[in-house]
Amino acid sequence: MPRPDPAVASRRSTSTGLGRALVATYAVFALAATARSAVQLLTKASDAPLAYALSAVAAVVYVLATLGLAEVGPRPRTMAWAAVGFELVGVLTVGTLTVLDPELFPDATVWSAYGQGYGYLPLVLPFLGIAWLLRTRPRD
Repeated sequence: MPRPDPAVASRRSTSTGLGRALVATYAVFALAATARSAVQLLTKASDAPLAYALSAVAAVVYVLATLGLAEVGPRPRTMAWAAVGFELVGVLTVGTLTVLDPELFPDATVWSAYGQGYGYLPLVLPFLGIAWLLRTRPRD
């Protein structure tokens, strides 16, 4: 049985380089979105329940993307694809809705105005995640 080429294995791993930076960025967003949504839901849930629930959904998505990209769990690539895909649809949908009708959400979510409150990183992250997943896909 041929041994895997270490250069190829390290290029495809999230334990070093760009992969590690991507996972770290997702982890920071997972923590930030989780803290934000928890505070919002615990202190003022009735003010903007939809916006705060969406922040909680974003938090779960970021946690799943972090775990999937870090290759944790039984099917990490499947989890990463699902989370990053959902994130892309979410940020585009919520971003568009908040730009077209700002009154729809009385308070901002992580994905409002395409992540404007977070320097538009929520808009960029799913594209980076998809690029990483494509770059590191298993080859026959």
